[in-house]
Amino acid sequence: MANVLSIVTYKILPPKLGGQKGIALFNQYLSKQVNLFCFTIKDNDPALAPYPVFNLLGNKPSRYINIFYFGLIKKIIRQNGISPIIVEHPYYGWMGILLKYFCGVKVVIHSHNIEAERFKTVGKWWWKILWYYEKWVHQKADFTFCITAQDRKYFLEKYKVPFEKSAVITYGISWNRPPSIEERTEAKNFLLNEYSLTPGTHLFLFNGTLDYGPNLDAVKNILEKINPLFIQKNMAYKIIICGKGLPEELNELKNYVGQNIIYAGFVPDISVYFKGADVFINPVNDGGGIKTKLVEALGYNLNAVSTFNGSTGVNENICNGKLFLCENEHWQSFADKMEVATKTSESIPALFFEHFYWENIAAKAAAIISGLK
Repeated sequence: MANVLSIVTYKILPPKLGGQKGIALFNQYLSKQVNLFCFTIKDNDPALAPYPVFNLLGNKPSRYINIFYFGLIKKIIRQNGISPIIVEHPYYGWMGILLKYFCGVKVVIHSHNIEAERFKTVGKWWWKILWYYEKWVHQKADFTFCITAQDRKYFLEKYKVPFEKSAVITYGISWNRPPSIEERTEAKNFLLNEYSLTPGTHLFLFNGTLDYGPNLDAVKNILEKINPLFIQKNMAYKIIICGKGLPEELNELKNYVGQNIIYAGFVPDISVYFKGADVFINPVNDGGGIKTKLVEALGYNLNAVSTFNGSTGVNENICNGKLFLCENEHWQSFADKMEVATKTSESIPALFFEHFYWENIAAKAAAIISGLK
């Protein structure tokens, strides 16, 4: 098996947010396919990983430009016979390229987004500088793991990364079959009892970190645009919003109870909400990358309603009619499809899990790594 070094420049152990889970679980499953080592920041807990972790990188922002870590990583590479290295995100890509030329290792950049485009959408003036840097990193790397097919196409067209030097390595889930009817019924009854709701109440779910701009905008879309339309349908329903980090500007969210909104805040076990809800709603218009909660919701066999932007990376053709899409900002269509989604009882197919199960994703990545010469 190949000896592989994963370079992770931020906290993932323990994983809490979608992006953290994306790296932590990818590494966990990849470590079953290769001999994996990880070089990362001091804040990460090595005891939480089933592979050796060198948490020697400083926590300060200066870590991204500190050349003195080169010697430390070089020593780890030599002592463990490592090649290739996987750099998570392009920010530390310059270090990966240095190691490529001075240590003779292959370098894979694991992209989770088009980072420059993401910062462009939030109005950062320096996004173009990042764009040129990101382009340079991916061109100099030996291979690029892309999170979506759309990103892979972008790398080809904008960054001139050949298709044969890239592949889609998507975000995944840790289970390979939907929950049983009994599990979902038990979870639904729990939620009805938890919030004193009558049987027959349709439960819609939105989940995400609420101090993240695209998620915050999605909550505003729910409150100001979608719910006022849906409330006219005279259905027994509640929209449950889960997630921590509610900013002060939305403190009034807690006062929407009379308008069928439940703010649950941070919940200790989000799987109960995924299993117990009827429909997941994803009115996200920006942010880039793949929406991890949409993948998880479909994996829990929920019907899901999403904008086209919010569904990037999820092919509706492998969802068996469970993913309802609408144009961005077409909120009447969104509300109408929420109603239709409550009447759909198809199951998520095996094809979905073939694509999104972590074990399959890691096996694909390991095969690519083994083929790098």
